[in-house]
Amino acid sequence: MKKNLLIIASVLITTVAIAQSSSQTSKDVKMHQFVNGLLAKMTLEEKLGQLNLPASSDFVTGSVSSSDIAEKVKAGKVGGVFNIRSVTKIKELQQFAVNNTRLHIPLLFGMDVIHGYRTIFPIPLGMSATWDMQLVERSARIAASEASADGIQWTFSPMVDLTRDPRWGRVSEGNGEDAFLSSAIAKAMVHGYQGDDLAAPNTILSCVKHYALYGAAEGGRDYNTTDMSRVRMYNEYFPPYKAAVDAGVASVMVSFNEIDGVPASGNKWLVDDVLRKQWKFGGFVVSDYTGIPEMTNHGMGDFQTVNALSLNAGVDMDMVGEGFLTTLKKSMQEGKVTLAQINKACERILISKYELGLFDDPYRYCNEQRSATEVFTATNRAEARNIAAQSFVLLKNNNVLPIAAGKKIALVGPLANAKENMTGTWSVGADNTMSITLLKGLSDAIGTNGKVVYALGANLEDDVEMQKRQTMFGKDIARDGRTAAQLIQEAISVSADADVIVAALGEGAESSGESASKSNIDMPEAQKRLLKALVATGKPVVLVLFNGRPITLNWENENVPAILDVWFAGSEAGDAIADALLGKVNPSGKLSMSFPQNVGQIPLYYNHKNTGRPLTGKWFSKFQSNYIDVSNEPLYPFGYGLSYTKFEYGDIQLSAKQLKGNQKLTVSVNVKNTGTVAGKEVVQLYIRDEVGTITRPVQELKGFNKVELAAGESKNINFEITPELLKFYNSNLKYDWEAGDFQIMVGPNSRDVKTVKINWSK
Repeated sequence: MKKNLLIIASVLITTVAIAQSSSQTSKDVKMHQFVNGLLAKMTLEEKLGQLNLPASSDFVTGSVSSSDIAEKVKAGKVGGVFNIRSVTKIKELQQFAVNNTRLHIPLLFGMDVIHGYRTIFPIPLGMSATWDMQLVERSARIAASEASADGIQWTFSPMVDLTRDPRWGRVSEGNGEDAFLSSAIAKAMVHGYQGDDLAAPNTILSCVKHYALYGAAEGGRDYNTTDMSRVRMYNEYFPPYKAAVDAGVASVMVSFNEIDGVPASGNKWLVDDVLRKQWKFGGFVVSDYTGIPEMTNHGMGDFQTVNALSLNAGVDMDMVGEGFLTTLKKSMQEGKVTLAQINKACERILISKYELGLFDDPYRYCNEQRSATEVFTATNRAEARNIAAQSFVLLKNNNVLPIAAGKKIALVGPLANAKENMTGTWSVGADNTMSITLLKGLSDAIGTNGKVVYALGANLEDDVEMQKRQTMFGKDIARDGRTAAQLIQEAISVSADADVIVAALGEGAESSGESASKSNIDMPEAQKRLLKALVATGKPVVLVLFNGRPITLNWENENVPAILDVWFAGSEAGDAIADALLGKVNPSGKLSMSFPQNVGQIPLYYNHKNTGRPLTGKWFSKFQSNYIDVSNEPLYPFGYGLSYTKFEYGDIQLSAKQLKGNQKLTVSVNVKNTGTVAGKEVVQLYIRDEVGTITRPVQELKGFNKVELAAGESKNINFEITPELLKFYNSNLKYDWEAGDFQIMVGPNSRDVKTVKINWSK
């Protein structure tokens, strides 16, 4: 009887699987029939129009027909538009497109929804410091829900460019220096945006960027050249992009930089060979903003030539350049591109519109009621506050934090009351008038149980022009015309009878982000001068650091009692920071990017390789790989972050020390909260492959587990290692693992680990 039941169950499972597969196949057949039928009706000009993505035209509601974009839309010369922020405007333009074009093809509306739409979450570098994939996915889910309620169907996110140079401003938009962590974040973001059904009205297309290697720009200077071996590409820089593709990302944006001497916008090996053939990517590829015509500056040919190069490489959509629209017909007539290539690019874009359900209902994302009730809600803002607090990294604490109830707090610094700067860079959908400053958040939290007094203390920068560069796009911080000495004196006076001083210092919101590279990543001199004066009072000082990149903090680390890195935490920044300062939330963030001691150490990253003469001591030894003026170590290592409690790690326990073939290794460690308050700890697993056919990194992150422990509580944390985690690309770009000895490391960061050795044979 039991055997018969098992057979019946097996048949039922198989039948359901076949039915689901059949249903999916039926949907695909229907979609391709529709798209192919539409393609057959389209003229060449209409097909080229689908490949054209202009920036939004600024039109007043009710006047779209007289705007600059109307003529192109009416002529079928626009496939999509980006950065229109009003659901009313989007609906109006969509209606114009559907009602006034020959084939009534709806437009695709995109926007830079990078770390939230109206409800803004921490900048991505801060978000990565949570090491919590549920929170990461949740932030993307809320962003998609809000953006789709306002008519947006496509976001240019996530950015997963691996970067090891904090001079590059766009580190703020990425996930740091590690491919394993960034790959996990890429998957979470893609699923958060796209959900399980793109036709659902609260999901949007995701676009992974910038493919590829953009974060390796020479000198940390934006848009600059990149150059590396293919072994490094495949092992270190490619994995996060591939993770997004494996997660089903709908679109890919190519980068500005060159790869092997050919800009990504026209690199056939990169787009066609790797992305489409090796990784089986089936979505569409879009250029970055004017990335195609910029190939002329790279020296790749004239306007017509570079557009043909881009289409031949496999790029489907031209952002802003309008070269596909204006040159591809001539290139086709001259035999430089084919109609089949144009058809394929157009087909991919039409398929995305179909999958979004736009052909069934072009206005499904234009629901004014949703826009009015589902955007920037109290629930979403509460989520943003909670997530922001999880991103903060406690870099130092000499028993100053949390601040006890009933204290008088002197809040000082140019970021303390800088409402427009709380959301950081690339927060184009934000209403910064609604952002919560630290002054407001702390004052509200203290209420009558203590007191908060405030002084500016310093301008953001001594140099006016330098300050302007960091506060562009409406992120102004009003300058005070008094002298630096007068501002400091006011801060000292305000702090005279305070119990603790909170110094809100760091960068302006636009000090990081696109085209915001810096050769000097020290604290601005105007603010360091203030901080030194505050420390000299002898009072406890807490540095609340606002930043979009690692900052060099040698003096600060030596002299300031407590340092809390809050990045740019988003709409609810002030409330979230107050929660952490007052102990309502115990900081649990961990760095996803090493903080160097000085700029001369850059590039600096934990998973480097050994030289033939590795440093054997802590610092200088002649004829070994080191500096004579500074140690090789970062100030704060990858994975680092403190807590208001203490965690004790037991010895590593292994299921076996000798393994063979496809066996699984279980690694266990007991972690105990030995402090007096609850806290969260990110337990990190690293591996070192001791001998390889090519040189291997000294450490590689291969697992992490964020666990919450009550005071006195302990838990066994388990990691499972399979040969899959040991694989890498060898010199022939074969992806496999090699037998031998491996070091297994577990700890609270990449530096402070316990280590055991195993042998794994084939």
